[in-house]
This record gives sequence, C-alpha cells and structure tokens, in this order.
Amino acid sequence: MKKYILLLFFFLSANTFGQEINYMSKDPITGKPMLTGYCNREAFNDTSFSWWFNSEYNMYEVDSASLDKISDKIKNADITIVMGTWCSDSRTQVPRFYKILDYLKYPSDKVKLIMVDRDKKACPPKFQRRRGKSPIADDEAAGLKINLVPTIIFYEDGKEKGRIVEAPAETLEKDMVRIIKRN
Repeated sequence: MKKYILLLFFFLSANTFGQEINYMSKDPITGKPMLTGYCNREAFNDTSFSWWFNSEYNMYEVDSASLDKISDKIKNADITIVMGTWCSDSRTQVPRFYKILDYLKYPSDKVKLIMVDRDKKACPPKFQRRRGKSPIADDEAAGLKINLVPTIIFYEDGKEKGRIVEAPAETLEKDMVRIIKRN
C-alpha cells in the first residue's frame, strides 16, 4: 500500500510542478499545430515543423569568415531564443541561427528556447493560471519584454549583452559578432 501512495504522490507532484516541454496546441487562427512554452530543438523534428525548419537550415550558407572573430568568445555567452512557430520571420531566422550555432559547435545546453503564441504568451493553455500562479515559461517570457519574434538574446555573466529582434540589422553572423564583441 505504501508503494502505491508513494507512486501516486510522485505522479501528482510531477504533473503539478513539472514544466512540460515541446507542448503542442492548435493555433486559434489557422488551426495548425503550434508550440508554446519551453521547448528543445527536438521539437522541430515533428513533421508539423520539420518541413520549414529543415528546408531553411539546409539552404542557409554560413558566413564563416565573420564568425572566426568570435569562435572562442561565443562559448562565454548564454542564449535565449523566443519565437513563434506560426511566425514567418521565426521560421526563417531560427533555423539559420541554429545552423550558425552548429558551425560554431556551440553547446546546445546553453540555448533556452521559449515558444510563444500570437499574443507573445509562452504559457500552454492547459497550464494557465494553475493555482493562481502562472507557469515559469510565461513569467520568464513576460519579463523579457518580447514585442516581436523571433528575439534572440545574448547573455554574459547573467547580464543581457544584446538582442537580434525579428531580423538581423546586417546578417545574423555580423550582428552576433557585434553583440559578442561588445564590452
């Protein structure tokens, strides 16, 4: 009997306090699948997203000459990507950005990926306002003051160093170099 009670407690606490990743819901406008909340790169393997992610990733040519200037410094940065799978700019820029990170051999565990809905909310509907408190992903996304997606935020020593918002000013590589080399 103790085993069953312990198992029940574990199951309930995991569902109550755990943050689900790669949560898929439906876009209320198009009815197509949409990701919200914390995700990892594996979310793009789903056929709902892989068709655009893989296409953009494979077609993109990395400007390696620009990146040579920061190849050792980029490892000091932590990166947060806030995007919407419904957003055409996100569908273009994020796969390209991942290709750049792969070229730099940037550690995937240093990338935080937060998916938002059209209202720039990261909270999956089934988690909204559970017990009067919003989930961590929604709290974090709100604190980042996201107006446009994708937003790629670079941090060093816990402090924001710079952002690429919606599209790069020059190119992803040149904007990254400018941000990483900033004092």
